[in-house]
Order: sequence, then structure tokens, then C-alpha cells
Amino acid sequence: MKDGEIVFALDIGTRTVIGIVGEVEGENYKVLAVEKMEHKSRTIIDGQVSDIEKVAEVAEKVKENLEKKLDIKLSKVAIAAAGRVLKTMDGEASKEIKDYVEINQEMVNAIEIEAVQTAQKKLTEELKEDEKDTYYCVGYTVNNYFLNDFIIKSLIGQKGKKMSIQVLATFLPQTVVSSLYAVMKKIGLEVISLTLEPIAAINVVVPDDIRLLNIALVDVGAGTSDIAITKEGSVVAYGMVPIAGDEITEAICQNYIVDFNTGENIKISLSSMNSDEVKFTDVLGMKNVEKKEKIQEVVQPVIDSLADEIVNNIINLNKKAPNAVILVGGGSQIKGLGDKIANKLNMPVQRVAVRGREAIRNLIMEEGILDGPDSITPIGIFVSYCMQKSKNFINVKLNGEKLKIYNTSKITVADALILTGFEPKSLIGKNGEDLIFHLNNQKIIIRGEIGKSAEIYVNDKMANIRTQIFEDDNIVVLKGYNGSSAALTVEELRKKYIDDDAVIFVNGDAVGNEYLIKNNDYIQTTYKNQNLSNKNDVKKTSDDNTLKDKEVLYVTVNDKKVKLDGKNHIFIDIFNYIDFDIKKPNGSIVLKLNGKNAGYMDEIKDGDKIEIYWDKK
Repeated sequence: MKDGEIVFALDIGTRTVIGIVGEVEGENYKVLAVEKMEHKSRTIIDGQVSDIEKVAEVAEKVKENLEKKLDIKLSKVAIAAAGRVLKTMDGEASKEIKDYVEINQEMVNAIEIEAVQTAQKKLTEELKEDEKDTYYCVGYTVNNYFLNDFIIKSLIGQKGKKMSIQVLATFLPQTVVSSLYAVMKKIGLEVISLTLEPIAAINVVVPDDIRLLNIALVDVGAGTSDIAITKEGSVVAYGMVPIAGDEITEAICQNYIVDFNTGENIKISLSSMNSDEVKFTDVLGMKNVEKKEKIQEVVQPVIDSLADEIVNNIINLNKKAPNAVILVGGGSQIKGLGDKIANKLNMPVQRVAVRGREAIRNLIMEEGILDGPDSITPIGIFVSYCMQKSKNFINVKLNGEKLKIYNTSKITVADALILTGFEPKSLIGKNGEDLIFHLNNQKIIIRGEIGKSAEIYVNDKMANIRTQIFEDDNIVVLKGYNGSSAALTVEELRKKYIDDDAVIFVNGDAVGNEYLIKNNDYIQTTYKNQNLSNKNDVKKTSDDNTLKDKEVLYVTVNDKKVKLDGKNHIFIDIFNYIDFDIKKPNGSIVLKLNGKNAGYMDEIKDGDKIEIYWDKK
């Protein structure tokens, strides 16, 4: 975006609405003004706007105050949805590969779409009746590729019998988006960007260059605690804990008989170093002085429960303790929360850190406003829009149907296909089944018809499912088709392979010309009043249609002789003939072929010496 272009970002939280107006200045993000106001009542519950009118009142006041401060008119806004409403689901898909065909990008693309659709179907099935909604896929991450059931880094260019994939897909419900849009429309603002709160936070606290680390970011708000996990360069999982700072405030209110705002002030004072006592007035008008140490004892069970929930969620998402945990949000300042999380994850306390705006790179902002961890999400919404420079949804057409697609950093034809539930199998035309039979002890193969893959066009130009799409693009997908299976009658057999006056026996029985040959039929020919041996030669055919009798290979595996059926084998086939469970690692696997390091796809020849073992070093 251009330098000096004004950006208005709104963080609509459970307790407060925070507005930021800023601009890009070279490589820096400059905040010009900030406004913060609390909701008058509980109008947002667990990230969902429950009272559009009342939320709109506060948001409009924030907008008006910013307009007065800067003497400008604000008409466009960047917003964020709560991370707790983002649902994630695993998806899997597998496909048999015929004749060891080399795997290409189209085949991988198709199976990825199928896996995401599996995830979407699983999500729909698991939703409770009161959760039913339209969920849009906003992105997916490939967790693992498999070749012949073994994990492999990439499928492209590989050959095998089966390829499989596991993905993590993320979905956003339409109702959450609609309610936020309704609030913005009510106060005359056009939404130009919608992101997710944990993504906004992670964009400024965990930039791309450190996402190779396995980090858990926890945004502890008032009503919920959102979690995002990074590793290997990307955000790989999201989660939510349904308790946060308000539960601690409520424990204080109940114990000391104070209203919610007083309880909130008492909670905040626990993190202050000014005094070891807190003064407050309860709802009966009684003035009280309480030691912070005593108040901490009252809220400690709730803090322990919150820490347990956060840690359990991190372990569930990450399958282990991460390298570090970053805490943001107003609730992250709760005294003792970070230490509890560190202890429960069995990691040094310095590996769990509360970060405020000092963690944000290239930020120009006046001191003394939004200094703490509650600044991360609103600043993150502002910075995320500047980074993405894009609208929240794009509108396209797919085979004449209008689609609205959630705008991630790069939208492709595949995203449109996923949204419409397009059948992945129709993208790739399968070849027809071959017909295989024996004629006078010769193996004959009649190839099936070659299928045709789908044709994809974007704005009348040839494309593929990886082609990036933009606003108002027109996508046309012409479905592929499967080739017909090979078929042959005895009459056609005579014309192609044998003399017309031969007598035909199939599996020992004489047959007429109308007989349709089946797979694995054994056919013999003879002539009237003549011996079979005199005239039973098969007419010469091309090499494509005849094969030699079945052969075998003998190899040595870990000093034991092993017989392999057939003559064409690759290294990975060995596991079908030996007792070696590769799915239960006991160290690093070592593969050797004739004394040299080998790969799963290396060719195996007769007499080869193979070694397979676990290296436990």
C-alpha cells in the first residue's frame, strides 16, 4: 500500500473496543491515534456478537473520537474475528496408482482437494445441532504425504502402488462474519479486511523468520484464551480455551462482595508493584483493605485451572511441549499464570514470556498508550492489513455460479473447487481397465482406452488448479472422462491373432465367435483332424501386447535369501517380503543396497544384497 494511506483498525473484544488509525511510513508502521472504550454490558459472548445495537454504539463512539482527534472522516475498516470460532479438522485421502505411473502435480492437487473435502465432511458430521452453520475453508496445511503407506517428503516424480495425504484444514463460520459486518454497516463502515485475532497477534509477535521454531502463542482475553501454534515456517494449528480473565475477576467478586468493575481493578492491582495492599469498597458500602498475598490465595485455584486448560490445549494441538510460549492479551498479566504454564509444560520459566508492543518490529507509536500485552491484537489487525493489502472476500464465477471466497494471501482455482464441493476424481481421467488373458501359453495384454483430464480456464486462458485467482475472475472447468475398458470377442481374436478356421477353447470349453473374453481366461486353439502342436502358434504381435512368462528375483536381505515375485521391483517392495515394521521407529532407519546408502525408489536386481536396520545413535 502507498505511504501515507490511512488505515483504520478495530479490535472488538469481549470487554473493550479498541480503535487504531495508522499509516505506512517506509518500512515502518506508524500509529497516529488510539481510542479505547469498554462495553456498557456483556454484549459479546465467546467471540460472538450477541447484541449488534449495543456493540455498534460503542464502536461508533470510538470511531467518532478518532475522527475528532485527527479531523478526518473514516469510511473503511479492518477487523478481526475471534480465534475460538475457527474450527480445524484433519482430512485424509488415498488413491491407487496403476502400473507404477509417475506421480505428477495434477495427481497431487486432486488428492489434496479430496482430503480437504473429507475434513469438511467430518466437520459437518461432528457439529452439534445448535452449531450447524455454513463453514468456509480458509486454508489448509499438508501434514504428511505417503507412498505405499510410508511417509515421504514429496510425491512429485515418485512411482508406487498407492499415494496418500493428511491435511489440517481450517474453517470459519458465516454467522460470526455476518454479525461483525452488521455492526460495521450500522456505523457506516466498509470492511476492507477480515483476519483472525490469533493470526493478527502472531503476525506481529512471531514474524515469518522465526516461525521455523515451534512456538505456542496464547492470547488471554477476558472471555476466551486463543492459541496458535507455529512450526516449520507456518501457523499449523489453532485452539481455544473457554475461560480467561473474567473467571478470575468473578472469583474476586464472589469472595469480596464487589461489583464486576471493582473486581477487575482488584485483579489488575495484583500485578502492580506499588503496594502490598489493595483498598476497595464492597457493594454494602464497606471500605476494605486486603493484602495482595491473601487475594492471590483466593484466585489461585482459578489461575491453576486456566493454566491447566491452556497447557492441555497446547499439548493436544502440538502433541508435545513447544520450544517456547508467548502470552499476549490483557489476561496474560495475571500474576503467576506464566510460571504455572511453564511448570506444567516442564520447561524453564524464561521460556514462557508476556510480550507487549515492545515485541513489534518497525512500529512508531507514542509512549504511554497501549503499552501492554492488550495492544498486540489491535496493532496486529492494523499491521496485518498493511502486510496483506487485500480485501476480505473476493467474488468469482465457477462454471457460471457466483462464489464469495475468504481472502487468504493467495487464492487459487483449488480454493474455488473446494468451496463448491467439486468432485476431485473428475479432474483426472482414468485409463480404462486392461484386458489380460493367455493364448496358447502366451500372456496377452489389451490396453484400455486412455482417459482425458479436465481442462481448466481462467478468463478464457488455459490454467490449472494452482492458478491464482482474483476479484471477478471467470473460471470454467470442463470435466475429464474415464477411458473405456478393453474388450475383445473371439471373432475379433481370430482377426487379430489366429487363423479363421481354428477351433477355440476357453478354459477347456469350446466357444463361438460371440464369446466376450474375460480377464484371466486361458485360451487354446487347434484345428480339425490336426495335432495342436502343428498349428497353434500365435500370430506375431507388437511387444506392447505380449509378455514373457512370470519371472522371479532372488535377493539377500540382512543375510537371508528372499524370493520376489516378478522381475520389476523397487526397494520399498522389500517390506512386503520381510518382517520389519517401519511404522514403529526404533531410531533412524538405515537402508543399504550392495553396501551403499539406498532410497525407497531404487531399482532392485537379481542377486542384490540389502541391509535394513535401525540406528539408535
